[in-house]
Amino acid sequence: MSFKNKVAIVTGAKQGIGLGIALAFAKEGCRVVVTDIDQKGAEKTAKRIEKLGVKAMAVACDVSKKEEVDLLMQQTIKRFGRIDILVNNAGIYPFVPFAKITEGDWDKLIDVNLKGTFLCSQAAAKQMKAGGKIVMISSIASLVGFEELVHYCASKGGVNGMVRAMALELAAKKINVNAVAPGAIETPGLSGGMAADAKKQMAVGIPWQRMGKPDDIANAVVFLASEKAEYITGQVLVVDGGWILR
Repeated sequence: MSFKNKVAIVTGAKQGIGLGIALAFAKEGCRVVVTDIDQKGAEKTAKRIEKLGVKAMAVACDVSKKEEVDLLMQQTIKRFGRIDILVNNAGIYPFVPFAKITEGDWDKLIDVNLKGTFLCSQAAAKQMKAGGKIVMISSIASLVGFEELVHYCASKGGVNGMVRAMALELAAKKINVNAVAPGAIETPGLSGGMAADAKKQMAVGIPWQRMGKPDDIANAVVFLASEKAEYITGQVLVVDGGWILR
């Protein structure tokens, strides 16, 4: 896979899956724009990338705000002159019982997970040329239900719908649009506070007998952003160790 001279934007890249994706692109020689709502976190990731001998830029961005998203794209073009890849990874998943989800809870999650994905994709697509790649980070929560995550499941189901519709429209520009749907991945957000026994119990229900790692997701994203996936568009690739097969 050749990513020489290409530029990738990865949202929510200060830690976890986003960090893994940003580093994976850097290892392939791709220049990376690291964006996160946490500027210091983004800068930390960018420094790790630069240690690999690859150019990187850290940009603070709240993906739910159009003006910040537009500025992100402008800064990317100013620094690197192009946008080849966008990975919509930024997302939140607060556990709240359905009966207790407030309108504010709903709006905040939908604004980040769904509206943010729309804003970033639209702004990036305007700058992309033929061969551009947009990869969403969906979730198996878009395909199966999870208690206390009704708003999250709804947002990721919406992302899957966007992937299919966007792929149809952007095919005319030869821009691929796909998604990766992770299962249980060992990240600070999901398992940081989990005891070892809890992790073991979760792994029992996964045919592969382990939780996933950020690299498992990053490898799938890098593939979908490569020339090897040129004829793949509008698809949701599940990477969950077989969880939803049961």
